[in-house]
Amino acid sequence: MKYEVVIGLETHVELATESKIFCSCGGHAARKTPNDCVCPACCGMPGMLPVMNKRVVELAIMAGTLLNCRINRYITFDKKNYFYPDLPCSYQITQWFHPICVEGSVELETRAGKRTIGIKQIHMEEDAGKLVHDDWTDTTMIDFNRTSVPLIEIVSKPDFRSVEEVLTYLEKLKSMFRFAKISECEDGAMRCDVNISLRPEGSEKLGVRTEIKNMSSLASIERAIKYEIARHTDALERQTEVLVQETRRWDDTKGRTFAMRNKETAEDYRYFPDPNLMPIIIDDDWIQRVRSTMSVTPDEKKAEYRDLGLSEKEIEALTAERNLCDILDDLIASGIAPKTAATWILTECGGLLRKKGLQAGDLDIDTDKLIRIIELVETNAINRAAGKRVLAAVLDSDVDPDAYCAEHQLDSQGDRDVLLAVVLRVMEANQKAVNDYLSGKEKAAQALFGNCMRELRGTGDPAAIKALLEEELQKRKG
Repeated sequence: MKYEVVIGLETHVELATESKIFCSCGGHAARKTPNDCVCPACCGMPGMLPVMNKRVVELAIMAGTLLNCRINRYITFDKKNYFYPDLPCSYQITQWFHPICVEGSVELETRAGKRTIGIKQIHMEEDAGKLVHDDWTDTTMIDFNRTSVPLIEIVSKPDFRSVEEVLTYLEKLKSMFRFAKISECEDGAMRCDVNISLRPEGSEKLGVRTEIKNMSSLASIERAIKYEIARHTDALERQTEVLVQETRRWDDTKGRTFAMRNKETAEDYRYFPDPNLMPIIIDDDWIQRVRSTMSVTPDEKKAEYRDLGLSEKEIEALTAERNLCDILDDLIASGIAPKTAATWILTECGGLLRKKGLQAGDLDIDTDKLIRIIELVETNAINRAAGKRVLAAVLDSDVDPDAYCAEHQLDSQGDRDVLLAVVLRVMEANQKAVNDYLSGKEKAAQALFGNCMRELRGTGDPAAIKALLEEELQKRKG
């Protein structure tokens, strides 16, 4: 029998705020050593009351806008009760009865074609702590730094029908949220739980559902889904086990899932309104103010770059990181051709970053200095090799391009007298190569040219050097 896979996702995204959701401790980026970013409020001390972070609401509105959701005007917070070591209060503050966003959708395009994935809701909540397991000593430690870091949970409808759709969806969320500066979506800031079941092809009735947790990467998610599809298929076809609704933990080392607990229902969590947090009213003016601060989406930026003549490969690389788009836009606004600007960012800057073990998204450069370097090269004040040398110095120590060129005489490497002096010096020091050329060995000129370029450290104009070298050699021939 053929089976159809049915998948729904619960995606948790840590928001890029300066502080936690209900206290003034630093947010996700503030963490350093374990338990150094906690206070009586976020570590569950009795009598401490939560105070709502307004920025969390605004970032949730942005996320809902990007995912085509309806923003609820009346929202509340509720207590989700369960006992676990990483939850200091034995309850989590979340949204159950009145979440901030509902009824959204995301358009996906995969090899199977275009599909629309429904978004049931987006709600705000606080994160729990982090359990750190040490298999060597058979102990578990708790880091409470992550406790009360603000999250949004994006709950999809069970609309996914393949692993490819799941991965495409998550990549699209990551791209949108990083571009809008809603979340870094790195270092654990974006996590996903997968709800999966199988049913006979053509059936409308959902099968027995399994929730998979503990997946730290897209590769892990892909492997876990494929494992569960195989496990469910074996159970249905060969009766290898009786499927039950449960939560299972993915073990990336062993490449399989293990039962954790029976899947809880809403009744198990005993949701009730949090009496310490008043309802929040979101009016149209607030939503409009938030939306007015949002820039274009990645898809809109891609369309803009296509109109400028950039290749798809360049567009994908640039729009993967918001800061690269900002730098490119500054360069284009200064009058630099889009193709030239993209090449300097992706090829020249990217190459220097890779040598340092960094990614293109780590590029941090004064755009005015990058513009000046490109201008020096484009106006032939220095050649491209010299431009790369200046760029490396700017990235390393933020030097002034013009001052660096003057100090290292890079701006004089196109001067005919300077180049001629180098050519004559090289010929004098390599008389054997000169004699070889005069006796008919044409390749000897290449050795002389190479010595000239080495003396100029690759910063001289190759065409001018070749012309001068040929001229001097011909003089000796005559």
